[in-house]
Amino acid sequence: MTKRHVSVLALCVLMPAIGLLTQCGTDPGSQPSQKTILAMGYIPNVQFTPFYVAVEKGYFSHEGIEIEFDYGWETDLLKLVGSDELHFAIASGDQVILAQSQGLPLVYVLNWYRRFPVCVMSLAEKKIQAPADLVGRRVGTPVTYGASYIGWRALLDATDLDEKQVELVTIGYNQVAALKTGQVDAALCYAMNEPVQMRAAGEAIDVMYVADYANLVSNGLITNEKSIRERPELVQGMVRAALRGIAYTLEHPDEAFDIALKYIPEAASDKATKAVSRAILAESIEFWRTGSGELGNSDLADWQASQQIMQEMGLVGTEADVTDMFTNRFVVEAK
Repeated sequence: MTKRHVSVLALCVLMPAIGLLTQCGTDPGSQPSQKTILAMGYIPNVQFTPFYVAVEKGYFSHEGIEIEFDYGWETDLLKLVGSDELHFAIASGDQVILAQSQGLPLVYVLNWYRRFPVCVMSLAEKKIQAPADLVGRRVGTPVTYGASYIGWRALLDATDLDEKQVELVTIGYNQVAALKTGQVDAALCYAMNEPVQMRAAGEAIDVMYVADYANLVSNGLITNEKSIRERPELVQGMVRAALRGIAYTLEHPDEAFDIALKYIPEAASDKATKAVSRAILAESIEFWRTGSGELGNSDLADWQASQQIMQEMGLVGTEADVTDMFTNRFVVEAK
């Protein structure tokens, strides 16, 4: 994948208050705008809708921030944030835990996905509706690392399912085809991707969500220790703008989707693609909306569970203090 850069100047508009999230903010006329790059480990996608909303609604410019979106590989982006070449990125909690174990001073400052989105999908005819139904079956995984595989190990651990009772096979990112051709009985997926595609194609499926058994830390906004120490106002502004974008998307999903189409025009050019994109947003919203605690806050237990699974997998060594990996400070102060 080649990096794609989308530079967008946050529009300076005055918006009415949206609950507590909009009561505080920097007067954009009181200071010059500061250009900031937000790195995203993907391509322009409907799943980034809250950030597109935050641009179009003027939430970033209200904080004196001119935002630029940088799309690329997640691991590369994390190294850049760790070295302070970039100040912010969207990344999953497991990547932060791994990076910290390698000495990268990353800090997770805003929880976005409140439920871990990895799931196990199967055709309904297979009658796989509970973890016990996987015994003796072939389960496909895209790769044997990353969030999907970590989610699989968490599911095994939470349900006392012996991995020797299941045949795990690597299928690449071909879950839909692997299921349809009978290569596997079930596949590890992201809930807002392959299951949405299958339903749109009229396939009857069953989905087991890892979060129903073990809720690990998923995507959020990360920065580095230097930014927190030397640029706290910038970090605060980024968190506040992102929170407002998430909140507005949750309350106005149809309008938010229309905004997102400006950033992903290919989704608007075809009726079927547009319908699937809208369904993807609807599914994504459920993972942003539903969860314990207040919007944006990280849960200590989720971080501890994530670290424990990664230790059992041999991905990280000596247990580190997870409270060094995240902070709720900026979320609390944004309200």
